[in-house]
Amino acid sequence: MAIMEITGVTAGEVDEDVRILRRLEVKEGLTGRGVDEGASVCVVVDVETTGLDHENDAIVQFAMRRFRFDAEGVITRIGASYAWYEDPGRPIPAGITMLTGIGDDDVAARRLPDNDIVKALTRATILVAHHADFDRKWVERRFPAAAGLAWACSMADVPWERHGFDGRKLGFLGMQAGFFYEAHRADADVDAVVALLGHRFGDGRSALSVMIENAHADSWFVRAWGAAFEVKDRLRARGYRWNPDERVWGKEVREGDRQSEEFWLAANVYAAEAKPRALQPAFERRTRWQRYA
Repeated sequence: MAIMEITGVTAGEVDEDVRILRRLEVKEGLTGRGVDEGASVCVVVDVETTGLDHENDAIVQFAMRRFRFDAEGVITRIGASYAWYEDPGRPIPAGITMLTGIGDDDVAARRLPDNDIVKALTRATILVAHHADFDRKWVERRFPAAAGLAWACSMADVPWERHGFDGRKLGFLGMQAGFFYEAHRADADVDAVVALLGHRFGDGRSALSVMIENAHADSWFVRAWGAAFEVKDRLRARGYRWNPDERVWGKEVREGDRQSEEFWLAANVYAAEAKPRALQPAFERRTRWQRYA
């Protein structure tokens, strides 16, 4: 595909019994595909942080890349890659430095360009992160002027398993798509997302097309209020996550899956033998402007 420049292997070395991983390089400019005139704008973002608590930890690296895509979900033009550091005002934990390679010297006295970032984000048709449930909270806390925008998630809004992929981690998906890259650096992760979104499945559709379709459809956030402690393992296995602030198990459910989720909850969480402390769950409708917030 034109958006990826991958080097290291010649055609004569390819063997049908060997899977080859090629180094990823996303190049700026027209891709030579799709219809660029009137194309929509996507900005892929990624953050590296001092920890997982978006209320108390801080961003140390912010990266983004803008691209244009047409109505068929084809990437038509790719913009420049941007990555900046920010001094969190405290030492970066050793484990974070080991994971990302980002140390105190890299961020010393650095500051993110707020105006440039907010301008780019607010001019996009949609924002994308591979774990938008994580990244969106950080972005909106750090840049409140960019709150309330439309978001999509390249991990959750693409049913990778239905298209023959195993798992949902970015690096592993990349390897299954045929490339490798330097993971856990925000700019490298952004480029991996761009490449994955350009990947075409067996039915001819791009991952981007599938993601946009799912992101545009409303969904439901279900809270299993009053679930007994004894059913926590069932909820976790079903994909629910514990919210310690609200003290409730919650999960995002697609429009077409709501009824089956209600049946499952009735049988596993709200049946008399499960000893629930509430009569039923709560379903909250969400749009692409609200999802992952």
